[in-house]
Amino acid sequence: MGEKFPPRILIGRLLGRLAKKSMIVNEKPMPRNSGTDKSLVVSDERDFMAERQRLREFIDRFATGGPGACTKHPHFFFGPLTPEEWAALMYQHLDHHLRQFRV
Repeated sequence: MGEKFPPRILIGRLLGRLAKKSMIVNEKPMPRNSGTDKSLVVSDERDFMAERQRLREFIDRFATGGPGACTKHPHFFFGPLTPEEWAALMYQHLDHHLRQFRV
């Protein structure tokens, strides 16, 4: 949503376009242990209820903002994404974590 701007990584520059087609366009589920930019890793203790509310607010903000709210900054692995691709990726990312925690 344009709040953090991790730089593109080399492997993403080389393979990101192919992976984007496989994962986002063909809706292949996000694999377990997918890479995450270090700046996005949460390693401290969090309050579950507060984080659940924060997630709800992010989802509402993303949905309400529509295509215009999508960042123009390229994804660190996949590169430039259209608003539709960002929406598909966010859905898959959230689905990935909900499945991870059996929600």
